[in-house]
Amino acid sequence: MKFVDEAFIRVEAGDGGSGCVSFRREKYIPKGGPDGGDGGDGGSVFLRADNNLNTLIDLRYQRRHRAERGQNGMGKDCTGRGGQDLIIPVPVGTRVFDQESGELIGELLAHGERLRVAQGGFHGIGNARFKSSVNRAPRQSTPGTPGERRDLHLELILLADVGLLGFPNAGKSSLIRQVSSARPKVADYPFTTLYPNLGVVRLGRERSFVIADIPGVIEGAAEGAGLGIHFLKHLARTRLLLHLVDIAPLDPEEDPAAQIRKIEAELGAFGGDLAEKERWLVLNKIDLLDPDEYQERRARLLEALEWSAPVHGISALTGAGTAELSEALMRRLESLRVEAEAPEADEDAQDDWHPLD
Repeated sequence: MKFVDEAFIRVEAGDGGSGCVSFRREKYIPKGGPDGGDGGDGGSVFLRADNNLNTLIDLRYQRRHRAERGQNGMGKDCTGRGGQDLIIPVPVGTRVFDQESGELIGELLAHGERLRVAQGGFHGIGNARFKSSVNRAPRQSTPGTPGERRDLHLELILLADVGLLGFPNAGKSSLIRQVSSARPKVADYPFTTLYPNLGVVRLGRERSFVIADIPGVIEGAAEGAGLGIHFLKHLARTRLLLHLVDIAPLDPEEDPAAQIRKIEAELGAFGGDLAEKERWLVLNKIDLLDPDEYQERRARLLEALEWSAPVHGISALTGAGTAELSEALMRRLESLRVEAEAPEADEDAQDDWHPLD
């Protein structure tokens, strides 16, 4: 299925049903009085997060979504039936913007979470509601209000713990195939990934994390070159970045340190806090070098970069070093989760504390 991470749709909530003007007409009951019922409320439009979806492609083909209108009121004090709400399933991680104002309406970050994007119209009032001691035969009613209509911009941002970053052909797709069940395309000739892939790395029954592979970033991506800048947003919700670099490039003139600096510049140009995220360096294709040459290139690279974050050497093709990398990532993510939960625990403990009188 084609990966689509943006969609533009129009949602229209149902109008409220109008109130009814009616009078009771029965044999032997003269002047039975007003009995016009109220209309029904119009249906609202909701978006609901669904774990079974991973793309917005369905919304590319169906762009207009309309909820049911409320039924008009009827005689004999019968209230019109309310319009049925319309629920549109979207992938988890979808952000919703108003096209006209650019305002962020909300985000759907958990399975089953719902977000109302268009409010249904309010029902009209029937004439039975207007009767009084001085107005015994009211002939007025109110129409239902129109439902809300909005043009929405939906943007999918993948939810992953770890994001892969690097130039094209650095081995990102090969790594995600090696450590998870994801099967992005790989081959023995140079090409680049065209859309993101997600993989679940399992290290036990209750130890796992999600890793995201995005298209390679090239120089000038912040100005629109290549595909990388379009998909960099998918790294915004990750906890940690893995920066893959080819330690044994085919072209001896290629400088891995220069490539790393170029991607760092693109992260800074992209904005947000992406450049500030924790980033590990992963030296791929170590199977093409003998141990002494690998250590020499590694030392030269780290010295040129003045790198202080963790560094791992792997071979995504043979799997060498990938198990150690996965375990280190799992331990780091577990520590980050503990750190994130600690302030909440402190606040709960503070709320439960009461001074003695």
